[in-house]
Amino acid sequence: MHSGHRRVVITGIGMVTPIGNDLESTWSSLLAGKNGAGPITQFDTTLFATKFGCEVKNWEPSKWMDKRELKHLDRFLQFSIGAAMMAVEDAGLGGKVPAGEEERWGAYIGSGLGGVRTIEDTYQASKDKGPRHGFSPYFVTDIIINEAPGMVCIRTGATGPNFSHVSACATGAHSIGEAMRAIRHGYVDGMIAGGAEATISILGVGGFNAMRAMSTRNDAPEKASRPFDKERDGFVIGEGAGIVVLEELEHAKKRGARIYAELVGYGANSDAHHVAAPAPEHKGAQACFRMTLADAKLDPSAIGYINAHGTSTDLNDKNETIAVKKVFGDHARKLAMSSTKSMMGHTLGAAGGIEAAITALTLARGVLPPTTNYENPDPECDLDYIPNQPREQRVEAAMSNSFGFGGTNAALIMTRYKGD
Repeated sequence: MHSGHRRVVITGIGMVTPIGNDLESTWSSLLAGKNGAGPITQFDTTLFATKFGCEVKNWEPSKWMDKRELKHLDRFLQFSIGAAMMAVEDAGLGGKVPAGEEERWGAYIGSGLGGVRTIEDTYQASKDKGPRHGFSPYFVTDIIINEAPGMVCIRTGATGPNFSHVSACATGAHSIGEAMRAIRHGYVDGMIAGGAEATISILGVGGFNAMRAMSTRNDAPEKASRPFDKERDGFVIGEGAGIVVLEELEHAKKRGARIYAELVGYGANSDAHHVAAPAPEHKGAQACFRMTLADAKLDPSAIGYINAHGTSTDLNDKNETIAVKKVFGDHARKLAMSSTKSMMGHTLGAAGGIEAAITALTLARGVLPPTTNYENPDPECDLDYIPNQPREQRVEAAMSNSFGFGGTNAALIMTRYKGD
């Protein structure tokens, strides 16, 4: 273990999303305002209140998994492995952590619900065929969440810390923040971190419908996810994965890595209020933002862009707006904020990973993605949400917000890396 405050940078990004199956296709779709919503194809929605979602399309995982694995691997594991291996390759590591450094690399990859599709399918098979023939020997390893980082470590050779954070829709952000801490404190030099989810399923859609949390705009799915818009009526369920490679700065420089951004702040706390709803004025988020700014050693006025949690639900969007105004004061009117969930829906446990990756890209590329479907201003949501069109704007620091059921909050702050 090393003493001192070690700097952490993002050197690789991998994404599987409803609007693209890799980094570049997702990024170009975001800037084009492409929407990933459409009728659900993975099960019969006839009796469901919501009949649409943001599915991953044309997914071809055979590059990273062989045919024998694909016969049983749950979809969330496929997304985890694919996005992680893309990130490792994007970092210039050639699919493996550096030889001789295996113990100095690890993986934190989480999920909100894990292998829910495999649970559904196995339950039905056990009813149809009986317990002797209805269960696969891979059943347990296909549903438990920590198999995501486990399988990634097997592929990359990383023998450092390997486990999963499970915190609903804050999972991906918590995974990345805790990975940053592991590097800062010297336990490792590199981490593969993020989140994955594949819950467009009978249980997933049925459960969220029962909570009345999801949009039922079945006649116009592409218009359903409309964060901060007055006509929002609930979130749109999505799926996918967002994984990043984090490294200690000097380690990354020594091997000549390309650096997207520096990760400088992380905060995590609890509302201690309700199993699903945010605290009034999202006081937990306010405290989380302040904690993250303090960790980054930045004044609120330094933040130029926020990738909002922005779920398109009444309570989240209103309370997130209030929380930003309370913490950032007059500067809240000057910073830009957008919700990329407007295009890819809410990918739940994957959202924090995907959105952290997008935030890093905004810093590296000088373009801010829009909030699409913003058509009817809500007096209670009155900030600059970058409506409908991307904005070319170079910012020096950006924050990504993630909140989850159970009152769990996370925020990440990154800065544009300009060398030393």
